[in-house]
Amino acid sequence: MIEAKENFNNTWPFKANFFSGNCFKQHYVDEGKENKKVILCLHGEPTWGYIYRHFIRELSKDFRVVVPDLMGFGKSETPKNKEYSLKTHVENLENLVNYLKLENIYFVGQDWGGPILGAYTLRNLKNTKGMFLINTILGYSRTDKPKELTPWFKWIKKNEDNGTLEVLLGELNTTILSIMKILNFTNSSIIDDNWIKAYASPFPNRDSCLGAINFPLDVLHGRMVPFIISCLKNADMKSFLEIPAELVYGMKDRAIDPDYAINDFKALYPNSKVTKLENAGHFSQEDEPYKIIELIKEFVSNH
Repeated sequence: MIEAKENFNNTWPFKANFFSGNCFKQHYVDEGKENKKVILCLHGEPTWGYIYRHFIRELSKDFRVVVPDLMGFGKSETPKNKEYSLKTHVENLENLVNYLKLENIYFVGQDWGGPILGAYTLRNLKNTKGMFLINTILGYSRTDKPKELTPWFKWIKKNEDNGTLEVLLGELNTTILSIMKILNFTNSSIIDDNWIKAYASPFPNRDSCLGAINFPLDVLHGRMVPFIISCLKNADMKSFLEIPAELVYGMKDRAIDPDYAINDFKALYPNSKVTKLENAGHFSQEDEPYKIIELIKEFVSNH
């Protein structure tokens, strides 16, 4: 957990807010409150709200922008007594949204942000105005999964089989750069001491890495599947598929197969816009931030 006042040499100049209604201290940014339209951005593994720093600056000029840090990431606490699962992250989001009394939300989600906003929307259809997805997958279609694991999940499986996964993901204070390169980003010019400190600081010891250790295992072992099935069974899919959606994909992603993710999205939303970023990786917000920001502005303005 990062200190509340830490701004990483003014690269993160946003006021820290905290919500304790989920029985842990959850950090969130809430900028542009004077604006009516609400954009809520969700990060994934192993990042935090810092990945949206350019987005907050630009989008808050015209929109209210809320960016929470998931439990176990960023400036949020990493409680030992909580279950780190898709279900828990969705429930945490529901309680935060209710606390802030947010309505008609335009969600932006990358990596785990996609499944989290997807499940939230299935359970709260009337509260989602639009879904803008970045290098993520909902997985609600019948699209065939790739036969081979992606490089990221091959690495996860190999190290879990060898008994070294918790050691490597439990040392993110020193391994964060190499882990993010396995997932892949292409813009190496962004790396400096502030950048490394920002992404490494949430993980000073192994106990602080619980969230990062559990996310990939949720996928590898299919632990999130029963929760997703439950959400789908209880949802009005017709209404869900009528919610505007758009996908942006960094095609050099090594975590989620780009073709699979795009095909899954098209199966759900055949008429929705898909933008391929040929030279971006899994962390497209770092590789092509301003292009994505313009696409988000266009998406929100049109819907």
